[in-house]
Amino acid sequence: MLKKIVFLIGLVLTSQVVHAEIKIGVVNIPLLMANAPQAAEAKKRLEKEFSPKDKQLLAQQKSIKKLEEKLARDGLTMTETEKRKLERSIISKRREAQRAQQEFKEDFSIRRNEELGKMQNRIIEAVKTLAKEGNYDLLLTEGVIHASTAVDVTSKVQAKLASMP
Repeated sequence: MLKKIVFLIGLVLTSQVVHAEIKIGVVNIPLLMANAPQAAEAKKRLEKEFSPKDKQLLAQQKSIKKLEEKLARDGLTMTETEKRKLERSIISKRREAQRAQQEFKEDFSIRRNEELGKMQNRIIEAVKTLAKEGNYDLLLTEGVIHASTAVDVTSKVQAKLASMP
């Protein structure tokens, strides 16, 4: 009986020592992706890069709308040849606009994914730096159901990101 009590006390003391030595933290990656200064910079770069093409697509849509309005307004007074020519022109311009819109979406998606990849790499770098500097044994992300503010190191990673070029 005495051996069992000594064994249990030993287990309790050992588990408390091991528990005291482990440093665990939690990082909220989606929050970092939304609030990191690099995310705002990436958004500005994408807007600057894709704004001219977006304006061009809007102008193309306006042009098509004007032709459709002209057909609706003047269609009854046009000759059959003029009407058919205008209808073909509208169909052709619609196809062209759809192709351009699809290309725009694909190009934007590729560039956005590139920027997200860069951002994720920076976050990983910042997390690893924080883990080394803070002597963390374990940093968790995604899939954490609950984490107290005592272990949430998201703000510390955010600070690391803010200090990165």
